[in-house]
Amino acid sequence: MPIKDLSLALLTIVAWGLNFAVIKLGVVGVPPMLLAALRFVCAVFPAIFFFRAPRVPLHLYLAYGLLISVGQFALLFTAIHVGMPSGLASLVLQAQAFFTLVFAALFLGEHWKANQLAGLALAGVGLALIGSSHGQAMPLLGFALTVGAAAAWAGGNIVSRAVAQHGPINQLAFVVWSSLVPIGPFLALSWWLEGPTAISTALTHLSATSVASVLYLAWAATLFGYGVWTWLLSRHPANRVAPFSLLVPLVGLSTGWVVFGEALHAVHFAGGALLMGGLLLNLFGDRLLRRRQPA
Repeated sequence: MPIKDLSLALLTIVAWGLNFAVIKLGVVGVPPMLLAALRFVCAVFPAIFFFRAPRVPLHLYLAYGLLISVGQFALLFTAIHVGMPSGLASLVLQAQAFFTLVFAALFLGEHWKANQLAGLALAGVGLALIGSSHGQAMPLLGFALTVGAAAAWAGGNIVSRAVAQHGPINQLAFVVWSSLVPIGPFLALSWWLEGPTAISTALTHLSATSVASVLYLAWAATLFGYGVWTWLLSRHPANRVAPFSLLVPLVGLSTGWVVFGEALHAVHFAGGALLMGGLLLNLFGDRLLRRRQPA
């Protein structure tokens, strides 16, 4: 991967790593479905007036918006709202890299290599260890919702690859226009699950922290983060880009510890180490195997 692309990927990692602490701050004053709706309203307006919609089939806009935006964030925001620690959420969500490997094989015909299968198995054991630690510090529901969010994100990664087949497009414009899709579903979910009273109360008592959270989620995490991510997926194979997201927990766990004092137990360290080991196998295992082969 060229240095420019690598640098953009790492900047995205930082933006997304901080994202989890911002969500935790945001859901304190705004119900999760409403927070998600506000996020995408601010991502769309006024940016949509400066970008022409790329020539991509409508069903891809819908699929991307429903998977990456509605599916992922409805589950993730709810998980953090019910008590999932922000740092652990940043770790578990990166299972999307391995869901992406599975979905890419099923839907795109990308082939697995031995190191990717080994990394997938190692990461699976790590997730199982983390999940086994559920209790007051990490509710099982929060863990399950975060795993579901990872699967939804992976589905969106596959849609990004399908979008790339329609030729070079403005990736930021695609993210902006696809952000129209989740606004209606999130408003409907908020009305149904949170109720008009909660919506009215939150909107009439918005704090500076809530406003800052919404703007960060809209501009840094959505427009910058997903604009760059979609652009990278259009230039490189999904199984090469997706594993970089496993670096997000380095930022997310550190931020959760510094800002909220979130402490990890031994089982979390063990599970996290296995998950990160899966990343290393996926990224570098094939290269190491080739070096060991006799010339």
